[in-house]
Amino acid sequence: MEKLKQELSLSIRARYPLLYLLSWEEERAQALLEEIGQATGKELILWTRTTGFQPAPQSEANERKPEEALKSIAKSGKKAIYVLRDFHPFLEEPEVVRRLRDLVHQLKRSYKTVILVSPVLKIPPELEKDVTVFDLPLPGPKELTTVLRNLLEPYRNSDKVQVDLSADLMEKVVQATTGLTRNEAENVYSKALINNRNFTLDDLPLIIEEKKQLIRKSGILDFIGLSTQMGVVGGLDKLKDWLGQRSRAFSTKARQYGLPEPKGVMMVGVQGCGKSLAAKAIATEWNLPLLRMDVGKIFDSFIGNSEDNMRQALAQAEAMSPTCLWLDEIEKGFAGAQSSGQGDSGVTARVFGTFLTWMQEKTRPVFVIATANNIEALPPELLRKGRFDEIFFVDLPSHEERQEIFDIHIKLKKRDPKKYDLKSLAETAEQFSGAEIQEAVVSAMYTGFADNREFTTDDILQAIRATVPLAITAQERVTALREWAKQRARPSS
Repeated sequence: MEKLKQELSLSIRARYPLLYLLSWEEERAQALLEEIGQATGKELILWTRTTGFQPAPQSEANERKPEEALKSIAKSGKKAIYVLRDFHPFLEEPEVVRRLRDLVHQLKRSYKTVILVSPVLKIPPELEKDVTVFDLPLPGPKELTTVLRNLLEPYRNSDKVQVDLSADLMEKVVQATTGLTRNEAENVYSKALINNRNFTLDDLPLIIEEKKQLIRKSGILDFIGLSTQMGVVGGLDKLKDWLGQRSRAFSTKARQYGLPEPKGVMMVGVQGCGKSLAAKAIATEWNLPLLRMDVGKIFDSFIGNSEDNMRQALAQAEAMSPTCLWLDEIEKGFAGAQSSGQGDSGVTARVFGTFLTWMQEKTRPVFVIATANNIEALPPELLRKGRFDEIFFVDLPSHEERQEIFDIHIKLKKRDPKKYDLKSLAETAEQFSGAEIQEAVVSAMYTGFADNREFTTDDILQAIRATVPLAITAQERVTALREWAKQRARPSS
C-alpha cells in the first residue's frame, strides 16, 4: 500500500495526465487519494454519473453527463485531482474518448490530474499510450489487524463480549481473512463476534467459509469446506508427521525463524488409497481454505481464453492466500501437454507452462496439493525438485492400517468397532484399498438392513470375498507404480 502511494504521488507530481486505479474498494481508494492530495497540495474532487461533482464546483455547473464533466474539467483552473468513478462504460462512446484525448494534451500543461477508479480495466486503443494503470492491493495483515482492533475496541469493557485475543489467535483470525476486501473482512469479523460473543479457534472455519462467496462468483475454482479431519484418514503416518511439522509454517514466527512458506506436496499412488481424503484433511488441519482447480473448466474454445482462465484462477488463489490449491488427478488435467500442438494448437502446453512458471515463481503462500494415479502420464518437468517440497507414494494399506481403516469406517457408521473382529477383517482384506474397505462395510450394511438386523463381521467378510480388488485386476500397473516409487518418491507409511 505504501509503495502504491509513493508511485501515485510521484506520477501526479510528474504531471501524468490520466491514471487508472483498478479496485472494487472506492472508499479505500478515496482515502488513499485524499492523503496524496494533501501531500501534493491538490484538492480532491469526485465525480459519479449519479451525483456529478462532489464537492460541487462553484464556478461550473454540476454536470452529470460524462462529456459535460470532461468539458468542465478542461475549463477548470483549479489545482486538483479529479476522480471519476465507474467511468469505464463511457469509454465505448467515441465522443467521450475524443474528449479525453483532447483533455490529455491540456492536462500535461496544468496542475490537474484525472484518475479513473473502477473494478474493471477497459482502455480503448486510442488511449492506451496515455493511461497509466495502477492496482489497489487488497488489505494486508497490518491493515486487517487494525480493522479487527477497531471493531473490538467498543467491547473492551463489556461483560457480554470477551475480546482479549492472544497474539497467536489474532494472527490466525487475520490470516484467515486475507484475500477479502476491507468491507468483507469487517462483515466476517462482525458475524463471528455475534455468533460466539468471543473469538476462539472454533470461529476460524466460519471465517474461512465466508470466502466461499468469492469462489462462487468466479466459477473456475471450487471451494471445499473444512469437513474432513485427519483422524478419518487411516494410515499414512509418515505423511501425517511431515504435515504436522509444517502446521505452523504460515505463521509470522516461521518467517522470523527464517523458514520459507512450504510450496506443496504431490501424492502419487494406487487409486482409492486416501490421496484425495488426505488433501481435504490437510486444509482442515491447517485451518486454511481449500480451493480445487478443475482443469477442465480452464479450457475454452476461444483462442487465448484458456490461458487467461488459468491466470485468473491462479491470481484468485493468491488473493486468498494463505490457502491450499488442490489439483485432483493432475495427470488427466494436463494429459497431452507433451504432444500439444498436433491437435490443439499448443493450448494445453501453454496452459501447463503458465502453471509451471507460477509454481516456480509464486511469492504468495499458496500450498499446492496434487494427486496422481498414473505417473507415466505426468510431464517430467512437473516432478523435478523445486516444484514440490516432497513427492509421497501412497501404497496399499498394511495389515495394521487396514485394521485402523475398518475401525474408522465402522465408527463413521455410528457402530462400536469393538463388536467386530477387526484383525480377521484386515487379514481377509489383503491388497484392498481404503475405498474398497469402505465399500465392503457399506455392502455389509445393505445385507443387514435387508434382513432387518445389525450387520456383522460375517457380513463384511462375505462382502470382502465377493470383491476382486484393483490391486489384482490391475496388477501389472500397480507393480510398475511401486517400482517407479522405490527410487523417486518418499513412502507415506
